[in-house]
Amino acid sequence: MTLSYNHILVAVDGSKEAEWAFKKSIGVAQRNDATLNLVNIIDTRSFAAIEAYDNSIANRAHKFAVDLLENYKKEAQAAGVTKVNVIVEYGSPKTMIPKALATKVEADLIICGATGLSTVERFLIGSVSGHIVRGANCDVLVVRTEELS
Repeated sequence: MTLSYNHILVAVDGSKEAEWAFKKSIGVAQRNDATLNLVNIIDTRSFAAIEAYDNSIANRAHKFAVDLLENYKKEAQAAGVTKVNVIVEYGSPKTMIPKALATKVEADLIICGATGLSTVERFLIGSVSGHIVRGANCDVLVVRTEELS
């Protein structure tokens, strides 16, 4: 039985915690010669609050996601990770990351940042990282600090 990872899914959203998760994923990918799958889910629920749905909002969100992932891809490749994929999807990050996307990329490890939600927000809506931990069929690393041990 080998204890290595082949397909790592890294959920990034532009937050500082997600950046720390990405940076930590580089080391894990290097040590395991793994494929790094960088994922950003554009949360379509946020569009529901806007009555007159404006396509330019979705377009800006998509451009932000692509730019973010491409920059991370370049950084990972510069660090020596040769197998890097970028994936932009629309939907609910809480449900898509641990199930559909983890299955799609055959993830054996999901890495995500801890969220900065308040106690009340966690109670009402729950954290994305919490949903990933509970819903994933593979190992999950929730990164809380920027230390790169």
